[in-house]
Amino acid sequence: MSLTPDSTLLLGHSPDPDDAFMFYAMATEQIPLHGYRFKHLLEDIQSLNERALRGELHLSAISIHAYAYVMDKYALLPCGASMGDGYGPMFVARSRRSDLPDEDAPLEEKKAWLCSKRIAIPGRMTSAFLAAELLLGEEWNYRVIPFDQIFNALNEDAADVGLIIHEGQLTYTQEGFLKILDLGQWWKNSTGLPLPLGGNVIVKDFNDTQRREINSIMKASIRYGLDHRTAALNHSMAHARGMEVPLADRFIGMYVNDYTLDYGEVGRRAIREFLNQAAQHGFIPPIGEVEFLSSS
Repeated sequence: MSLTPDSTLLLGHSPDPDDAFMFYAMATEQIPLHGYRFKHLLEDIQSLNERALRGELHLSAISIHAYAYVMDKYALLPCGASMGDGYGPMFVARSRRSDLPDEDAPLEEKKAWLCSKRIAIPGRMTSAFLAAELLLGEEWNYRVIPFDQIFNALNEDAADVGLIIHEGQLTYTQEGFLKILDLGQWWKNSTGLPLPLGGNVIVKDFNDTQRREINSIMKASIRYGLDHRTAALNHSMAHARGMEVPLADRFIGMYVNDYTLDYGEVGRRAIREFLNQAAQHGFIPPIGEVEFLSSS
């Protein structure tokens, strides 16, 4: 991937309302871009993870799980985080099943039940999958199904349980499903930390000045969206996948917040804990020190 002073920078992010909200000001040039040019590439997070593995993008949204495999090429920007603070990806099943565990069943009972079922996951490089591995270990039965097809897979009996991400976390009840376990809640109870799901990375070919300049643009875009919420929300509705405005606004509020402006020490600690636990269990390679760019 070449990088010259007049390069148009390839910026990957997902076609979801929260990412559209974050990048609204950049995409519509509501803020100064300081001479940089960006080409916005909208793809699902699994595809972005795979493109980052191949080093195809200058900047990208990425699963924190996938970051463990691209640390040689990319560094984490301090803005753009998606953190589930007591909420996050969840296991759901059809509410009409006769063998569902009791809502108040002990964690170990729910884990045993999940490990006995066929679970649809949205991708092996997603942070949802890594969190599920940390909870369930290695001995469970899963198959990869695109995130927006998991509900259909459950209804068609192609899987017993779905590990759902994105807006499914808010719409599952109206679709006829029951929550078995929320991984963000489990992680918060276990560690006291938010569950780190996604972040933005920048290729290491940039020098320190360029990294700071680009980070300032991205942070300004997030801040602009938060300060001009109605306009940014209206822009995001093109990617709301059938959600009405109030539900889309609620979803955006879950994943575009103070952590998104800057990880802060808590967010950085959450990422280190998440990846270190995964490395200790052998789910990802040894990671060494996680490189965060300075927010200044």
